[in-house]
Amino acid sequence: MFKRFGRGSKKRPREVHRTGRNLDRDAKGARAFPFAKTQNRKGERNETVCITCDALPACDDFLSKAEVVCTRRTGKDREVPAPGRHSPLPEPLKARLVQLVEQPHTAIPNVAFSEAEKPSQLFQYYLLDTTGFQPNIFTNIIPGINDTAERTATGPNGGLPTVGAVRVVLEPKPGKPTDPNDVRAAIDVFTDISGLFVINNESGWYEAWLIHDLRVPGVALARSDESAQFGTVTPGDAATLRTMGSGNNVPGAYFTVDGNAPRFPSATDHFPDIQTNLVGFPVSNGTFNAQQQSDIHAYWEFNPGTNWTFPAYELPFTGGIPGTFIAGQVGALSSIVPGPGPAGVKNEPIRYGDDPDNPRDPDRTDASNPAQKEFRLRFIPSGLANEVFLDVFERITSFEPGVALPQRLFDAYAKEVARVDKNGDGVISFEEADVNGTSDGLPNTRLYLPATAFNRFAVTREINDGLLAPRFAPGQRSYVLSGFQTLVRPSVPASIPQDADNR
Repeated sequence: MFKRFGRGSKKRPREVHRTGRNLDRDAKGARAFPFAKTQNRKGERNETVCITCDALPACDDFLSKAEVVCTRRTGKDREVPAPGRHSPLPEPLKARLVQLVEQPHTAIPNVAFSEAEKPSQLFQYYLLDTTGFQPNIFTNIIPGINDTAERTATGPNGGLPTVGAVRVVLEPKPGKPTDPNDVRAAIDVFTDISGLFVINNESGWYEAWLIHDLRVPGVALARSDESAQFGTVTPGDAATLRTMGSGNNVPGAYFTVDGNAPRFPSATDHFPDIQTNLVGFPVSNGTFNAQQQSDIHAYWEFNPGTNWTFPAYELPFTGGIPGTFIAGQVGALSSIVPGPGPAGVKNEPIRYGDDPDNPRDPDRTDASNPAQKEFRLRFIPSGLANEVFLDVFERITSFEPGVALPQRLFDAYAKEVARVDKNGDGVISFEEADVNGTSDGLPNTRLYLPATAFNRFAVTREINDGLLAPRFAPGQRSYVLSGFQTLVRPSVPASIPQDADNR
């Protein structure tokens, strides 16, 4: 497991190249990382005893902190053991992180620093690749479109696989929940990717998305106005859902538009006629670009200030719903000035637009003076978005029976926003959606989906089209990576001490 290089060694390892691949091997063929010689304050010479690549999957310190994981042997032959030699991280995740280092890279996978006295806890992860959706011009050569062009997304480094890993950890901060199912929990997301070219033109970017596929909720009696209660369907809705297809749509199941067994996106899809029968919507996990060696390392915080999603009324204008592109609907609507969409009020740009003297700042989620919290928001909390999609797809009898898309979507969005919107502007502000507050007679915790509710993850290739929705949403035509959620039960430590700023 350990290989010692020092004075008298006949062969010294070459320096690790950025690719992480040009490494000397020991007698058993194991690739060894380089050593370093230093002197301590007493002038004693330190030699490094380096862990071979074959041992790296067992090295927690490597997976979270450094490319070179070593023990040191001082001049007095005192050994200082490497920390974390028995990593609790799941084996598939460890193997993927090692693969990311073995492929060309500018930097190693993200360092996961603790933001509390105790380590952050890994409770779920996603392994990403290019096999879970219909091939497109970003991931494949399509004859007649890009077969004579240079590759622009996947395919760098001689065609090595484009893969990624996403670690989702909970910070056990004082006063914060330690259950990842609690929407108030402080959660970090670390995304590491290998094999995507840098995007150069038109301010393009890659964007990561946590995806929630709609479930069939429980059944409850209707409100006094005959509409469904929050997070439920009425008995009439449930009866209609059961008659669809093969009877899949029962409480707790993934909802499918045809009532048959769930069919997740796959490489055999063909837009627009062969598509998933699920209804999913994403929460943005942040935007990024690639490094020189075609690797990506991103960090994002998941909490009630970020657990928001694009306005659903943008969907008919992305080109991702079959027929909308041919109908010329791409770009026919803009959400640059926040508001409730086509079925609601139209806000004044001077009041709600991007003011040069007070620019919109959707990251201004907290302020001791509530008036300084941002109110000109284009997106809505994820749990409220879930209500919109329940109206559109599952509340067949209790919400606008007989009204078709897209009007049904526009009406549902305006209606659900109005239940939380206290000043009638059709916009949900951070103050109105305060997780510790109430709205419509209910606690605001209902407005947010927990991190564990996001069963898929995707990365898209974006351009500046003016919309917050993913490119070609709800389809997968801009996907470059995707993967499924893996839960870790019980959760395991997955960070090192300690962040410089435990915000």
